[in-house]
Amino acid sequence: MLVTGGNRGIGLAIARAFADAGDRVAVTHRAEPVDGFLSVRCDVTSGEQVEAAFSAVEAELGPVEILVSNAGVTADGLLLSMKEEAWSRVIDANLTGAYRVARRATSKMIRARRGRIIFISSVVALTGSPGQTNYAASKAGLIGFARSLAREIGGRGVTVNVVTPGFVTTDMTAALSEARQAEIVEQIPLRRMANPEEVAGAVTWLASDAASYITGAVIPVDGGLGMGH
Repeated sequence: MLVTGGNRGIGLAIARAFADAGDRVAVTHRAEPVDGFLSVRCDVTSGEQVEAAFSAVEAELGPVEILVSNAGVTADGLLLSMKEEAWSRVIDANLTGAYRVARRATSKMIRARRGRIIFISSVVALTGSPGQTNYAASKAGLIGFARSLAREIGGRGVTVNVVTPGFVTTDMTAALSEARQAEIVEQIPLRRMANPEEVAGAVTWLASDAASYITGAVIPVDGGLGMGH
């Protein structure tokens, strides 16, 4: 199985959860490889790098039967001051990057008549977030993409689902001030942030036999933050 952006945070927790369950796991990274996994350098904004990454994984581990599309970036800013480059960069990495890896994985899953594709979106795809029009649009796009793909290939035994994490204790949230973190937690019904392993639990379940009749679903792991959306 392959986790894009599996070198840190949520992606790394997902990779570890699959490895703990006995799966052979590959991760993509853009900087440093990850000990304990087949680590393949790949920027998902490059079709050539995506092709090379899949070829390397297939040569070492065999066909990718489970794909977790997690790689993504942010470039926050209010719309009136957001440059088109910042908009395009986020859409390309988060949405078009997901298209690139899913398209590469899908053909072999269809031939095998089995497979799991899981996209990591965000609660902001459903609720919106000021200063994140580009990020929210890219993550909302994953839902429409996943549900359309689920309808296309469901008859071939391939499921396609989306996980929408809320605020998770990662390096990104740790960089926020204590006051901002407290403000965020106050909005969450469970009054805490998630840990990456809780997101990984939802992903491994969607990839399991127990979820074989679930496709086109959006599974929130957000402590109730996006409730009603």
